[in-house]
Amino acid sequence: MHEFRAASGCMTWCTDIRDLISVEDVMEELGYGPNGGLIYCMEWVEYLVQNLDWLQDLLAEYSDEAYFIFDCPGQIELYSHLLVMKQLCDSLKDWGFNICCVYLIDSLFIVDPTKFVSGVLCSLSAMVQLELPYINVLTKCDLVDDKELLKYLDRRRGTFSKTFLNATDPKWRPLSSAICNVINDFSMVAFVPMNINREESIEEPKDRDTDE
Repeated sequence: MHEFRAASGCMTWCTDIRDLISVEDVMEELGYGPNGGLIYCMEWVEYLVQNLDWLQDLLAEYSDEAYFIFDCPGQIELYSHLLVMKQLCDSLKDWGFNICCVYLIDSLFIVDPTKFVSGVLCSLSAMVQLELPYINVLTKCDLVDDKELLKYLDRRRGTFSKTFLNATDPKWRPLSSAICNVINDFSMVAFVPMNINREESIEEPKDRDTDE
């Protein structure tokens, strides 16, 4: 977990859950693979969050102006299937914290339309589970052509749907079409592009969070 001080612009570690349990130790001691080890760790943390006095005391040491960033693993199962992250977020809300979830997806996913749709559905499943204000960020946009990027960011044109359907086996196109309709009609998942070479793209997610 990081603490960000707005005045100085500095970010420092507050604590690291790996000091208590790590995937590497679980894999070595129990013979699990990486995914099984991570699930085991999170289930252990789920037991831990039933008594979070230590975390509440830790956060209380910082000023009211501090921002805390919980840097979490990327496996979607931890947010769509397990309850530990929702329980943690509920505890933070009970303590008076305002929480926002930032979901990062690599822009290289758009090289394959099916991977991008998978990323969108993963984001949607986590949104439903966590029930938090949500910002989806498409990272590494400096590696992608702007015209190609626009297909995925501006779904009103219908270009993405056509690209996705053309990349789908004909027998699965009705299902793919239905998925596209859900994504387009409800507009629950939209991505903010982040390009490390464009300062305004880094500011945009922060401004969007402030506006909302």
